[in-house]
Amino acid sequence: MTDPKVNSILDEGNRIFLQGKYNEAVKYYDRIINEIPHHASALNNKGYALSKLKNYDDAMKCYDDVLKVFPEDLAVLINKISLLRKQENYADALSICNSILMKIPKYNTVLYHKERILFSMGNFDESIACCGMILNDYPENADVLFDKSCSLAMLSKNDESFNFLERAISHDMKYKSKAKKSKSFEKLLNETKFQNLVMRS
Repeated sequence: MTDPKVNSILDEGNRIFLQGKYNEAVKYYDRIINEIPHHASALNNKGYALSKLKNYDDAMKCYDDVLKVFPEDLAVLINKISLLRKQENYADALSICNSILMKIPKYNTVLYHKERILFSMGNFDESIACCGMILNDYPENADVLFDKSCSLAMLSKNDESFNFLERAISHDMKYKSKAKKSKSFEKLLNETKFQNLVMRS
């Protein structure tokens, strides 16, 4: 049975969190955790607030405290993956992704994390495969189109890369700026096709 008082404190903490007042939000979550040490939502939200404050060690402790009691909590597992990525602990992040995907193969949020982790690890072919799985369900997902373009560029598959980059840009012009700044396209800066894609108005 949920406690209305606890829910009220949690809601207030979440409201303050959404205002970007992460330190204040943590105080509200702590009020709940002091009374109910394994309150999953309070611990998860505290972890998320701490990660916003770049207090990664304490954020991880919050996630792990939940997972000791609720090891299958997907929201917490996904937050842990995200935090491990920020810490550049790609091997552990990938391990969690794979364990989830064994049970839910088409979990696109996890596939999205996985394709970015694989890119960071230099596994461009595998990253492209993950992008393809997401694009099967969401063929116009501009973030994934752009990510696939980056991996293709890293493999010097330039024509394919330009095709996916063009599709991403057709959804949002911000990908022109992202492409100009991305290290993935450094070798292509002087290519006419690339210049036509990112320089034209």
